[in-house]
Amino acid sequence: MLIVSGGSSIQAKIVKTFNAAKLHIFEGYGMTEASPVIAVNSPAEGINVIGTVGKPIGGTEIKFGDDGEILVRGPHVMHGYYKNPEATAEAIDEDGWLHTGDIGSFVKDGCLKITDRKKEIFKLSSGKYITPQAIETSLKEAKYIDNCIVVGENQKLAAAIIVPDKEALVGYAKRHHLAYKDIDDLIGSDQVYRRIKREIEAVNSKLAPYENIKKFRLVNDEWSVANGLLSQTLKLKRKNLIAKYKNLIDEIFQTAQ
Repeated sequence: MLIVSGGSSIQAKIVKTFNAAKLHIFEGYGMTEASPVIAVNSPAEGINVIGTVGKPIGGTEIKFGDDGEILVRGPHVMHGYYKNPEATAEAIDEDGWLHTGDIGSFVKDGCLKITDRKKEIFKLSSGKYITPQAIETSLKEAKYIDNCIVVGENQKLAAAIIVPDKEALVGYAKRHHLAYKDIDDLIGSDQVYRRIKREIEAVNSKLAPYENIKKFRLVNDEWSVANGLLSQTLKLKRKNLIAKYKNLIDEIFQTAQ
């Protein structure tokens, strides 16, 4: 069985799990303005590079802006928004390039990797730019991390709010004979904090120094579509999350001074 995944990034460990069960996931990428496919891993061509959205489809040109934004041109790109020339001019430049708003690059075998949304990139006080989605994806590959958001706009460093994988933590507690009263008690334990810190340090080792997560906090919450913290495609609703954890974020950066 073949499954095509699009709309939001999918963790490599999930793809591998499904593949092992003979449910082969092929990631793709597109948008309505491009009718709607731009690139896809192709079972017909035997291409499935996990962590990428595959190669551009036939007739599609891709280049990157100075900031890494993916620009697309081809016969499948729309002529414009209906009776909205202003919005059309914002989306498609005079040379016919559709500005997707996504940040990416070509990697292995000419496959396209999406790393972030242009509007989600933020700048540290040092002037360095952080692409949070790429870091978040790496963090969510860790065994004990279910979800997370990277923050730090105009701050000296990047930090994260992390929702631990509760099931994995319960298993960890049993294996290590860690006593606890409830999940809040478990998540608040120093041993769990140190264990997740090791996971973060493993991710940090693959990042540029300025991208390193220097501070983090664990929260016993659920992020879902129902409570308005995730979109219908399970993307983080950053504005809502930052509002929810404003006090916690403020506390992180006060202690980071």
